[in-house]
Amino acid sequence: MRIDVFFGAASLTMSDTAGRVVVVIDVLRASTTIAVALANGARAVIPLENTDEVVMRAKAFDRSEVRLAGERQMHPIPGFDLFNSQREFTPETIEGKTVLFSTTNGTAAIAAIQGSRDVVIGSYVNFSAVLAMVRAALRGGTDIAILCAGRDKQFCLEDAACAGRYVHHAMRRRSDISLNDAALAGMLIDRRYSDNIMRLFSASAHGRALNEAGYGEDLTLCAALDSYPVIPIYQDRQITKLGPERAR
Repeated sequence: MRIDVFFGAASLTMSDTAGRVVVVIDVLRASTTIAVALANGARAVIPLENTDEVVMRAKAFDRSEVRLAGERQMHPIPGFDLFNSQREFTPETIEGKTVLFSTTNGTAAIAAIQGSRDVVIGSYVNFSAVLAMVRAALRGGTDIAILCAGRDKQFCLEDAACAGRYVHHAMRRRSDISLNDAALAGMLIDRRYSDNIMRLFSASAHGRALNEAGYGEDLTLCAALDSYPVIPIYQDRQITKLGPERAR
């Protein structure tokens, strides 16, 4: 069995993900926001690579059925309903709605995956729920790939640490799993910060930038381990919550 971690989608190939369960991580903030949206009742989240796609896809819906959401370079997109901030994805705002979602890093990473068995969106806020799926896949003989979205196509500390946490816990009581170097590196980073996730965010360039831009409250929400225990599954170009109707 294998668990491989990839720092960014730029060099990702189909052979890296074919037949595997793939976990996409963009801790700050897309994968966290997706988990919050689904936990708070969104019908689905449709990840799109750019704002033009969001506007075009919205034309296929009654305007009351959708919410246009996302960010560019950390900031709100003019004319969109929602920002990429968990604080805005309340039940009153998104329950029963389809969210058309575009972000600088996270949605592009999701779009880069090809040939996987399943794609699941992971973060700290839904860590244990997604870990349970990862461990079940390994027990069933399926390899795992963890894709860190990164920041502007570059390595970022918080995604690597979160990936390392998944690897570390998936490896418990298992001696038959091989890791690539990125998975080993992620575990070393996770070991350094452990449960002090806010210290991790304070050390990371992206975390500092968000705080300096006035989004410090989002960091606190992103660090709340297991606060939204949902499993977001990407299938047929949309992300929905795994549940009885989507059991695998």
